[in-house]
Amino acid sequence: MVRFRLTLVGLLVLAMASFAQAGTLQDVQKDGFLKCGTHIENPGFSSLDSNGKRIGFDVDFCRAVAAAVNVSEIKFVPLTSKERLPALQSGEIDLLSRTTSLTMSRDTKLGFDFPAVTLYDGQGMMVRKSLGIKSARELDGAAIALQTGSTTELNITDFFRRNNMNFTPVVFDKQPDVRKAYDTGRCDVHTTDISGLAAQRSLMKNPDEHIILPEVISKEPLGPVVRHGDNQWADVVRWTVWLTVGAEEKGIDSKNVDEFYANSKDPEVQRMLGKTGSLWKDLGLDQGAPVRVLKAVGNYGEIFERNLGKSTPLRLDRGLNALWTKGGLMYAPPFR
Repeated sequence: MVRFRLTLVGLLVLAMASFAQAGTLQDVQKDGFLKCGTHIENPGFSSLDSNGKRIGFDVDFCRAVAAAVNVSEIKFVPLTSKERLPALQSGEIDLLSRTTSLTMSRDTKLGFDFPAVTLYDGQGMMVRKSLGIKSARELDGAAIALQTGSTTELNITDFFRRNNMNFTPVVFDKQPDVRKAYDTGRCDVHTTDISGLAAQRSLMKNPDEHIILPEVISKEPLGPVVRHGDNQWADVVRWTVWLTVGAEEKGIDSKNVDEFYANSKDPEVQRMLGKTGSLWKDLGLDQGAPVRVLKAVGNYGEIFERNLGKSTPLRLDRGLNALWTKGGLMYAPPFR
């Protein structure tokens, strides 16, 4: 009997814990806006345009989630690397979309969920062309500018130890300060994710004077982050991201989504777009959610090319972020 009572108490505690952490979707819809944490300034990912509107790759996924849950307002909260995870944990934001890497400790010890990867990246190093350096293995003794509060410090330390080299870290809280220290010659090397190096290079006085070295010293699967324990909210974010990938696989984009909705005979497309079945209703959304998302931001390819692609200052190739049918890793599970 005592064991039975303890079991009931344990189940009640678990149920209360789950209940206490649930409900982000309902809160967002009740408030009528999404609180999304993102970069202060990182071109291509999150920055302000000439009209003061926040734009970028990470920003588009905030907009996608807002469209999915049918709220018209997004309150963007610019955060440093050090501030971003505490802001999510405390409830200051509902969603973090800020070039954040999925790691084991963040997923387990720190208690965050990473619903889906939006960008497969890796850490690199940038130097001035004038130095004549061709490989990161030539950087013994270099002064390296980096931002605290990220995985960057550990990765660069591991790389130099593996190669029996030394370096002097020059650490800053804010990315603009890292860029300034490197751009003014205070440091020899700038290190962060390769996409971030491309973004920061675009802001330098003479972007063409800098090269990103060939070594990729880490795996950095980047994506939106939510609090652990709110499974419904994680599912909403996850399937919103996968919708953009699945739409690209099917050839659906922001311009032709209405045509596909009206005329496609593909059963999976009909389910994906909410015309048949109840997939989106089962998620806690209305059946119009997928069409709203695609009209708001387009498919994954549109999001990538608009913010990071060859026609942008970042000039990034799709690479690993190409669809799985084209040699990349982007893959949406079945909509069924």
